[in-house]
Amino acid sequence: MNTVERRKKIIDYLIKSKNPTKGNEFSEIFNVSRQVIVQDIAVLRAQGYEITATPQGYIITGKELEDFIEEIVSKHETTEDIREELNIVVDNGGEVIDVTVDHPFYGEFNGKLMIKSRLDVKNFLFQMEESNAEPLSKMNDGIHLHKIKAPSKEILEEIKEQLKNRGFLVE
Repeated sequence: MNTVERRKKIIDYLIKSKNPTKGNEFSEIFNVSRQVIVQDIAVLRAQGYEITATPQGYIITGKELEDFIEEIVSKHETTEDIREELNIVVDNGGEVIDVTVDHPFYGEFNGKLMIKSRLDVKNFLFQMEESNAEPLSKMNDGIHLHKIKAPSKEILEEIKEQLKNRGFLVE
């Protein structure tokens, strides 16, 4: 697991957790030193996550718990379309939480993305290319679902409008 993936998992874990999580617990989960976790938390705070250190462990207290989340249906064909779709979301202040496709035989496949910046988009596409991986949407003629998170209903609506105007949004 690389640094970006680990940090995304730390945030996901903190958002889902009902209790504080100590740094040494993260160290064990991710098989890294406590100092690496401290650095990860510092970087995540610098990225805008409101993470508080308590005597019982880390908790997330910020807007991540208040954002608007909606699942959209999208369709596109090419890697360039993927780049444009993801950039529309992040350029408007949104985050692509995951991607889901429904395979006619095997059922639902879900991949956590946690993409919230152009750098995340670039890294995602680079990792996909480096591993010779096909996007999940290839299993279903380009049709897939995304959970999109935005800090306001207005921003979420703007993201959907731009995706619709570009022909990506399936209604």
